[in-house]
Amino acid sequence: MISLSRIKAVFLKELVQMRRDRPTFAIMIMVPIMQLTLFGFAIDTDPRNMPTAVELRDDGPLTRSLLASLRQSDYFKIVRRVSTEAEGERLLQAGEVSYLIVIPEHFERDFVRGERPQILIAADASDPVAASGPIAAANEIARRAFAPELDRLPRKLRGGVPPFEAVIHRQYNPAGETSMNIVPGLLGIILTMTLIMITSIALTREVERGTIEALLSTPVRASEIMIGKTTPYILIGFVQTAIVLLAARVIFGIPFLGDPAPFFAALFMFIFANLMLGYLISTVAKTQMQAMQMTFFIFLPSILLSGFMFPFAAMPKWAQGIGEALPITHFLRVVREVMLKGAGFAEIRGDVWPIAVIVTVLSILSLLRFRRTLD
Repeated sequence: MISLSRIKAVFLKELVQMRRDRPTFAIMIMVPIMQLTLFGFAIDTDPRNMPTAVELRDDGPLTRSLLASLRQSDYFKIVRRVSTEAEGERLLQAGEVSYLIVIPEHFERDFVRGERPQILIAADASDPVAASGPIAAANEIARRAFAPELDRLPRKLRGGVPPFEAVIHRQYNPAGETSMNIVPGLLGIILTMTLIMITSIALTREVERGTIEALLSTPVRASEIMIGKTTPYILIGFVQTAIVLLAARVIFGIPFLGDPAPFFAALFMFIFANLMLGYLISTVAKTQMQAMQMTFFIFLPSILLSGFMFPFAAMPKWAQGIGEALPITHFLRVVREVMLKGAGFAEIRGDVWPIAVIVTVLSILSLLRFRRTLD
């Protein structure tokens, strides 16, 4: 027969255990708060204020009207005015802008003559979700910009098709396939999830098994322990990378267009950043279970705030600030720019140096925390 008194005793025991295990209790409270915050405020699948460069080869009233309409729209944010198409293409390749809008020569003259001049819009379609909204809005923005000028045209040009044509070039992913964006990004997610979790339990496992004392009795130094424990996982990271790149090419047909040298340099730094982050967690957690629970606080923002699943430009500034502090955010940009855009070191250096800074900071913190743990 079930005894309520025994159930009460077990219930009270669990409450005491929860009170003693404060990290687990804090995680239980913080997880729903984090999910509500990220999904409720940070995630937006309709990106606005996308960075845009313009090349104006005609500087008439119509061009100025279009420029003003673009600035007033929520979809485009003009950040650069380029003088050549090559300069605009370089900005697209480096990821500094998402769109390049070109107004050709004699645009106003051809517009008035009814020759339907073209507005050229080059879009970075490597992320189809981020490109869909602004591309769909481009024609409507141009139509509104030219609406006051339509009354001045000959009557035969006022009806029917618009007296201009917006030509969209979806670069780096013309078919708009989501796999072109997701599969390269999976490389960063896989490395983050596996390397941080594996490394985070490295030191806690030694503590739980009681083997850390035997390790400390040897002449090995704290920095040597850290390097020795993380180096094998660097090899695992490169093996995982080879598997993902092979699957991306053979199964999904995703090319590798860029320079492998800067890609693998960034890859090494990213792997080391994940290992240092996992090692830092291992110096804080007291048990393997706590270490695995702490890694969850890295996984969730890494997936949601890095630009892997949702457009980075659509996030609020505070969410972008958190995302910029994550090494995976910069690594995802490197992977997509090298694989899909054929970028070299000159184009990706803006994302390589933040990874190097993060690696340095995490290495120093991990070493200091480990030495304090030994004391």
